[in-house]
Amino acid sequence: MWIKIVRGFCTETNRQRMLDRIIRVDHAGELGAARIYAGQLFVLGQRPLAMIIQHMKEQEEVHLRTFENMARKYRVRPTIMTPIWNVAGFLLGAGTALLGPKAAMACTVAVEEVIGQHYDNQIRELILDGEEHHKDLLETIGKFRDEELEHHDIGLKHHALETQFYGVMKTIIQFGCKGAIWISERF
Repeated sequence: MWIKIVRGFCTETNRQRMLDRIIRVDHAGELGAARIYAGQLFVLGQRPLAMIIQHMKEQEEVHLRTFENMARKYRVRPTIMTPIWNVAGFLLGAGTALLGPKAAMACTVAVEEVIGQHYDNQIRELILDGEEHHKDLLETIGKFRDEELEHHDIGLKHHALETQFYGVMKTIIQFGCKGAIWISERF
């Protein structure tokens, strides 16, 4: 009997740690994405692409609010890097937009590709832990993943691949995203 109680406690403790990590990192990622689009809008102003970026920013803000609510519900603290991601996201968005609309879209493609893969990994992890325990979170992450991949495709449609030094830019941005994910999961 005691073994079952201990196993159940360990499972619940591990499950809570997993939820803490997932909610913390996803909150950080959605904050970063919203700030990237804010930086792009700051630079691109009223250009034709601004309406599309505004739409993507609004979706990211919905994602951010959702993870803020989950963080409160599950008592998950945000990453200690929140102030840094806030500024870094804006600077990445503004910096790529200064290189032009195609570079802004290249940034979108690079970021959303990593985020799509990241959400896929989380979905697999949650399913392995027991789909029945994570129904709402799986539904939320699946929906948000689909919207992130839609942003990726919008970037491709708006000539991201035509950006000068696209491969280098993509590699650098994705390295930064993966580093931010690693840090946000832990701190």
